Amino acid sequence: MEARKIDALIAVAALAGIVGGTYGGLSSSGPFERPLDTLGIALISVSAPALAFRRSAPLPVGVITVACAVAYYACRYPGIFASAPALAAIYTAASLGRRRLAIVLAVVMDAGVYGLIALSDSDPSPGDGFNLLGGWLVAMVVLGEVARNRRAYLHEVEQRAIEAERTREEAALRRAGEERLWIAQELHDSLTHSISVINVQVSVAMQLLDQRPERAREALAAIKESGREAMHELRATLGVLRQADQDTPQAGLARLPRLVSRAEAAGLPVRSVVVGDRRDLPGEIDSTAYRIVQEAFTNVLRHAGPASITLTTEYHPEKIVVRVVDDGRSGGSAAGHGMGLIGMRERVVALGGSLTAGPRPEGGFHVHAELPSVGRP
Repeated sequence: MEARKIDALIAVAALAGIVGGTYGGLSSSGPFERPLDTLGIALISVSAPALAFRRSAPLPVGVITVACAVAYYACRYPGIFASAPALAAIYTAASLGRRRLAIVLAVVMDAGVYGLIALSDSDPSPGDGFNLLGGWLVAMVVLGEVARNRRAYLHEVEQRAIEAERTREEAALRRAGEERLWIAQELHDSLTHSISVINVQVSVAMQLLDQRPERAREALAAIKESGREAMHELRATLGVLRQADQDTPQAGLARLPRLVSRAEAAGLPVRSVVVGDRRDLPGEIDSTAYRIVQEAFTNVLRHAGPASITLTTEYHPEKIVVRVVDDGRSGGSAAGHGMGLIGMRERVVALGGSLTAGPRPEGGFHVHAELPSVGRP
């Protein structure tokens, strides 16, 4: 509706300007002119108001305005203003992408007007307005093309901006989802291990409380230590969300001795083997390797019953390998379908590594993970 109102105002202004300029003698179309009469006014009154529909019906408006302009000058009416509606219609057709229509209208008007001049008894003088008509027709076609290209460019820029905004929103949502998954995995791995250790120690403390209270005291101390470790892990994870607690050390292979000590305190003998030279690892690789070992220990503690663990850490030039093997009676069947194993595999795959896990033929369960690694200088 806004465009329709603008076109209507243009039509009214064109009608008023053409009539006023012609009666005011502001321009000349040649030395032999006849006074403006009813027919001339009628041609102007049909041509100018047609511009109200120049965008909705460019073909009929173009035909009407060009025909009225040629007829106006064929009758030798004065002034060059009567050609304005035709020029506007040609410009509009070009700006709407109707290039062929604009060119045809311009050629028809040019041939019609200059045909009339050729058939006239006298040539137009240098001051007559028709000397520049051909240039104005070409200019209207060119300006229409420029306007169309500029509008298309602005539309493309706008679409790219919308697409960029949508892409940023999708990226933000994806990062938020990845962050939630990371938090869930961190909490699962750390808290599940600590709670499993606490459950085992509680069972030991209850069995020894009456018979060997000194051993029960050791079990209670281990429970206290596990609870403190769980709180430490929880604060470290939440500190990442708040961008606080920056001095809290991130979980990594450097903490394996402490993890081994806690497992042995819970009654799991652990044999630790290191192959290759120890070196620093990228933070995410280091943390993932530690969490894999932690989750494997947790599964042994919860499902394998009386068992011993062999932990192997291998440092290769381009990868780090961690392997956890136990000789428990049922660790594999119980742990092989849990969420912990799924979380381990998701972590490893996200970093471009591989993980295999399953029961061993001779009994027990094994977890084998390989992660890409680049040593730091």
